[in-house]
Amino acid sequence: MFEQTGSSLFLASMIPAWIAIVLAVAIVVFGALAFLFGRFLYVKMFKKKIGEAEQTIKIMREEAENECRALKKEAILEAKEQDLKLRNEFERESREKKAELAKAEQRLMQKEDVLDKKEDSLMKKSDALEQQQKNLARQEGEIKKMQEKVNHQHDLMIQELEKVAQLTREEAKKLLTENILDEARHDAAVQVRNIEQEAKDEADAEAKKIIGLAIQRCASDHASEITVSVVPLPNDDMKARIIGREGRNIRALENATGIELIIDDTPEVVILSGFDPVRREVARLSLEKLIGDGRIHPARIEETVEKVRKELDQQIKENGEAAMFEVGIFGLHPEIIKLLGRLKYRTSYGQNVYKHSIEVAQLAGMMAAELGLDVNLAKRAGLLHDIGKAVDHEQEGTHIQIGADIAKKYKENANVVNAIMAHHGDVEPKTVEAVLVQAADAISGARPGARRETSTNYVKRLEQLEQIAASFKGVEKSYAIQAGREVRVIVKPEQIDDAQTLFLAKDIAKKIESELEYPGQIKVNVIREFRSVEYAK
Repeated sequence: MFEQTGSSLFLASMIPAWIAIVLAVAIVVFGALAFLFGRFLYVKMFKKKIGEAEQTIKIMREEAENECRALKKEAILEAKEQDLKLRNEFERESREKKAELAKAEQRLMQKEDVLDKKEDSLMKKSDALEQQQKNLARQEGEIKKMQEKVNHQHDLMIQELEKVAQLTREEAKKLLTENILDEARHDAAVQVRNIEQEAKDEADAEAKKIIGLAIQRCASDHASEITVSVVPLPNDDMKARIIGREGRNIRALENATGIELIIDDTPEVVILSGFDPVRREVARLSLEKLIGDGRIHPARIEETVEKVRKELDQQIKENGEAAMFEVGIFGLHPEIIKLLGRLKYRTSYGQNVYKHSIEVAQLAGMMAAELGLDVNLAKRAGLLHDIGKAVDHEQEGTHIQIGADIAKKYKENANVVNAIMAHHGDVEPKTVEAVLVQAADAISGARPGARRETSTNYVKRLEQLEQIAASFKGVEKSYAIQAGREVRVIVKPEQIDDAQTLFLAKDIAKKIESELEYPGQIKVNVIREFRSVEYAK
């Protein structure tokens, strides 16, 4: 080991020092060059990567710009398409609105023409009545002239008889008076009979015309009261949803219920129009459910209507059973029970027929109990007396005849059938219980508040009542009192005497009967008051 070390030191000592220095410098220079070359390669590679990154970024930027331009063009095209669609829809709705307005305007013009024609017809009839009155006045004048002529001839004959017969004035007067008066009475009676018969014939024809006009004038108001239901809406926007696109929803609802929907300018209201009260109730309940649910489309409408119809059928049956139990009668046929339940949706002069039937049954039963009669028969007849009104819109005939046929069909007692047919006096009652049903029906319909009417029609009827009374000569003032059940007429005492007040009351009553439609009866009270006033000075 010491030998190897010594030889190394010896060799080292043999290498010159400058060579070592050169080697060292060369190594350093070579390392520096290698470092610089590596650095150069690294920088070049880095720049290449930066260039590639910039190129990539540039390509991505161009792609993003192209995509943005494409999206922008697509958005612009979509916006233009939507704008065009909205514009076309607006134009279509505008055309529909204009067409509806044109139709409404045409209908109004047609109604105005009809009203003008009716007014001309009434004026002509009024002129005809005036002409008839003039003819009657002329005939009365002729009768007066004839009477004066008879009186004159009577005086001449008296003078002649006094000269020829040499009778006393009293004897001649008596003889002539008997002969002439007999002849005059005969002629006058014949003339009066002819005039009365002519006036009666003309009055019958004119009365029919007047009654026809009155029915025509009152029919529209009456129909609007008993054939419509009103459904409130939360807002006016709901009308568009009920109508649906191109009217699909409203057509589906009308087809499913059989009831017409009227959507007009009345705010937040839809009107249901139809003669069948049960169908109208189905439509009302269905529309309320659809509005509350918010989902309104044809499939949902049919589903809701069917569900409501089943629920209402069950409710009708329960209503009939409730009426039967409330009155306390049993053993009614199931179909009659259903018809009783349908009466809950039927009104007469604003009075609910279901409640009216229960009231009549209870009143008839109480009166029968007081008189010691058959209470069960009275209640049964009272409950069923208006049963025909449940289907009178579906079958021909009066509700009395329809009700009697229903009672016969389901094997009701003959006395019950007679009470149904006699409750309006169409036939003679065969039992005292039938008379009690008549009385109970009148009491239930005439009690205050039983039969309501719209405030507009109520005020209109009172005004017409006062106008009719004030239209007669000699009337100073007229007042409708007792909710239109009495009209109080104050006359001028210098123009109307006590005897004429009787005829005036009859004339006013006849005119009210011919021109007005009203429940119950109206009392005409004519008052003549004469006052003498003097002042002490």
